[in-house]
Parts: sequence; structure tokens; C-alpha cells
Amino acid sequence: MFSALFRTLSVSKSVRRGGLALFFSLVVTSPAAALELRVALFQKQAELVIGSSTPAKIVNGQGKSLGTLPPLEGFFAKSTPGAVTFFGQKGWQLTVEPTEGGFVYIGDRWYRGQVRLVTTAQGMSVINEIDLDDYLAGVVGKEMPRAWPQEALKAQAVASRSFAIYRRSKQKNPLYDLVNTTSDQVYGGIDGEAESTRTAVKVTTGQILTYQGKVIESLFHANSGGHTENSEQVFSGVIPYLRGVPDFDQAAPNFQWSVNLSQVQLKERFPGLGNIVSMTPQDTTTHGRVKQIKIVGELGTKIIQGREFRQALKLKSTLFKVVPQSNLVVSQSRPVPGKPSGFTLQGRGHGHGLGLSQWGALALAQKGNTYQQILQYYYKNIAIQTMK
Repeated sequence: MFSALFRTLSVSKSVRRGGLALFFSLVVTSPAAALELRVALFQKQAELVIGSSTPAKIVNGQGKSLGTLPPLEGFFAKSTPGAVTFFGQKGWQLTVEPTEGGFVYIGDRWYRGQVRLVTTAQGMSVINEIDLDDYLAGVVGKEMPRAWPQEALKAQAVASRSFAIYRRSKQKNPLYDLVNTTSDQVYGGIDGEAESTRTAVKVTTGQILTYQGKVIESLFHANSGGHTENSEQVFSGVIPYLRGVPDFDQAAPNFQWSVNLSQVQLKERFPGLGNIVSMTPQDTTTHGRVKQIKIVGELGTKIIQGREFRQALKLKSTLFKVVPQSNLVVSQSRPVPGKPSGFTLQGRGHGHGLGLSQWGALALAQKGNTYQQILQYYYKNIAIQTMK
């Protein structure tokens, strides 16, 4: 629900002219920020429905205006060999630029800024070009519950701003600076906004985290499972500001979790090994995260990295213990081992465990800590500076 910063946004859809008719009451826009980001919303697309809340210019890659998109209607943008076609126009790149502070509709969401459609060898890429703080308002509410205390939301806003600027400086893709998923940070456009998130962004406008004068890679995660990690325990290399600290995340829903894995599931995830006999962590971090695990099957053995294991099984973290589900025959209170029918992973935490713990930030905010104190707890020896 939108607040004093916004009037209520209500959207209804109906198909006409091959697209969507979009009706809504106008959302008040915010002043433009100085820094613009390019956020990849969709990649490798064949077609999408796109519309605008106000009349929108359609501009080609040379900056020439090709026409005006009428408001409140959706039209198909399609990928063709070497070009994008949209509203009767065709080019390797087309940009939709709403007038009068309007918004762009793509798929099932509204976005501030403008949208660039680009043809690639794999299909169409859709890039949202948006001011930094407008982007952050759509990030904070997706990365952290918008009803949480302002000090936690402000900590997330500063961490997300720093992360975006850091990634922007390192991005080598010519089309965009960040993607809108957990590969960078989740961005939901206007759907991610609320009065609380825009307030958190506005109050902290321009504030970033620095170490020795340079913006940091302010990694964050949902909750660590009791203790965050040193960078070298998770990724290669010592990062001085990413040091492990006790966490305050016991209230998190994923503080503890368990996953049951059958032999059928394991054979699908790790083909060629046959029935799995054992899964044994070979190397762990100081606080128990699995860095490497040995999987022994009837047909072979495989040693993989903990992050690869987590990804293959879609686990919440690499902080887990392995418990076999053995088929045991009990005779005179003596178990006779059979082949495991599967395994249970008993784990804690959600995410990589580096930097800011979001549930830890909640607990610290509830205890009366400021966002500055929260950030300085999870990122060591950093400064909070205002961008010039």
C-alpha cells in the first residue's frame, strides 16, 4: 500500500489492440537523483507486453524519436533476428521514455525511469535506466520486510546503495550495471516500494560505506545461523571489512532448517554415482559451513565445493550436518546396518553468511541501535560517508 508519498495505485487489465489497457491513479514521483543505474529486468526474451502510464517517446539507438506511445495501453515488443520490433518501429535498440514523470509497465510490474529494449544473439534484453534512489526504494522493500523498524531499513538502504555503486564500478557487461535478482540484489520496481522504504532511502540519501576511502562490496544475507563469517572462509581472499561476528538472528524462520533427500533425488542431482553410501564434509569453516564435501556412491566418488553442493540441492546455506536415513534391522537391540534410504541435512541460516545479517539487523534495531551502529557492527572499520 502506498502512503503520503503516493496516491493509491490501482491497476486493471484488459486485452485490446493485441496488448493491455492499463488504468490507474497517478503515483507522485520523486526528484531525480544525480546517479543513474542500468538494471537488467529481463534477458533472452522472445516477446513482452510493454505500456506506459503517460505518453511515451520511442527513441532509437541514434537518439532519434520515432513516435509516441499512447498512455494506458500495452503493446507487444518482439525479438527478431538482429532487431527489436515495437509499436510499428524496428531497430537494434529502442527506448521507451515516459513523459510527465510517468512509469513503464512490463509483464506484470510498473517501473520508474525509462526502459531500453536491446537485441542480442540470445533474444531481447530489457534494461531499466533509473535514478539510484528510485532504484533503492524498489530494492529495500524486496530485500527486507517493509514493516520492519526504520533503523533496520536504513541500514539496508545504505548497504544496498554501497553495493550497487560497487557493482556498477566493476560491471563489464556493456548493456547493464546490475541484474534484478539475488545475483546482485532483488529489485521489484514500484511493487517493492512503500512509504517506509522511500523514507529510509530519503533519510540516508547519498550515504555509502567506505573502507580506506573506497566504497565497499557490502554483501548481505538473510541470516547467518548464529555467527557471520570471515570473507576468506567463503570466498577467496581476505576482505578486511568482512569479519565474522556473533549474530542476533535466532528469531529468523530459517535459523534452523532440515531437508530430507531420497536416493532418487540424489541420483538426479549427482548422476553416475549410483545409490549414495555416504556424504561427508571434508573441509568446514570455523563456524561449521561446509567448504568441501565427499559424496561416495556405489558406482563412484565425487568431491565438490560446498557452494556447488548447496546450489545443486537448492539449500538455504552451507551450514549443515549430514544424517544418514539408514534402513536398519534391529535384533536383540543391535542394529544391523543396511544401505541408507536417504539423508537428512540439518542446517542453520539462509545465505552466504557474509556482511550484514538482515534478521540480525532487525534484532539490533529492536534493541535501540541506530542504523550507523548496525552497519559498523557487521562491517568492520568502515566509514559512513556522503557521496559528492
